[in-house]
Parts: sequence; structure tokens; C-alpha cells
Amino acid sequence: MSTTQIDRLRQLLEPLAGKRGMDLEDVRVTPAGRRRVLQVVVDADGGVGLDACAELSRAASEVLDETNVMGAAPYVLEVTSPGAERPLTEPRHYRRSVGRLARIRLAEGGELTARIIAVDDEGLDLEVPGEKGRKPTARRVDFAGIAAARVEIEFSRKPADDESPKEA
Repeated sequence: MSTTQIDRLRQLLEPLAGKRGMDLEDVRVTPAGRRRVLQVVVDADGGVGLDACAELSRAASEVLDETNVMGAAPYVLEVTSPGAERPLTEPRHYRRSVGRLARIRLAEGGELTARIIAVDDEGLDLEVPGEKGRKPTARRVDFAGIAAARVEIEFSRKPADDESPKEA
């Protein structure tokens, strides 16, 4: 699909997502046999649940049918949230990932894996895990110093004190 068509899709879908408190992160159209798949990726503070995706899908389907922006060829509409290991490209992505572990490739070279502690308009405050029993260290990285970043999945993360189960 041409950039112009993607732009038209974004113009149609962005207000629908915004009205529901979501950010339109991506719009992709890919061939799938005789059909196409229109994938709409949305996110929000606190994440996006299945009900919110279903509601947006219904609204988007109505608008797409009214405008015929997808043309006459059949397509499947898929509304989804970003994956668990999503790339972090916007300040809001980092803000939504506070408390999570991220792999960060630095613009100056090198890479680090650290927990995002805080985010402001200029960059990130990180906690870099200590090696071989050493204590974690604090580090500040400006957005300009980040070449690429991605959330890391943690399977064995211990809950923080405020996340621990409360006894009755």
C-alpha cells in the first residue's frame, strides 16, 4: 500500500483512537493470500485491553466501510496493542515502561540493559544492575544519546515491595 493510502488510513483512524484515550502507534497493510490484513496498533497509559481493541475495531470498521479507503479487495481488520518486546521510539513509550527492564543501544556505541526508573522531557533515569553481587548503579541517558531501545521480557522478576501480595 502506498504511503498516501497509509496516511489516509492514519488520518481516519487516529481520531477514533484518540477519542478512546489511545495513541495510534502504527498502521500496516500486508498481503495474506487473496486478502490483505490491515493491522492497527494502538497503545495507552496503563495498556490496552481486549474490550478497548474490540470497541475500536467496530468503530474503525464502520468508518472504513463508509470511506472505502481500502478499496474493493477483501481485507481483514486487526486491532492490537504493541508486543511485549516493542521498540521504544517515543518519550511516551519510555514513560509507559517505567519499572521495566530495557536493552538500550547507545548512540556513542555500546549497549546496556537497565531498569527504567523515571522519564522526563530530556531523557531517562536508569538503574543498571550490578555484576557479580555488586549493587545497582544509577545512570542518566538523554534521548539524543539513544540509538535504539527495546523492552526486555522478564520471566523471573521479583515483585517490588509495593507489588508484593498483601496479607489480610
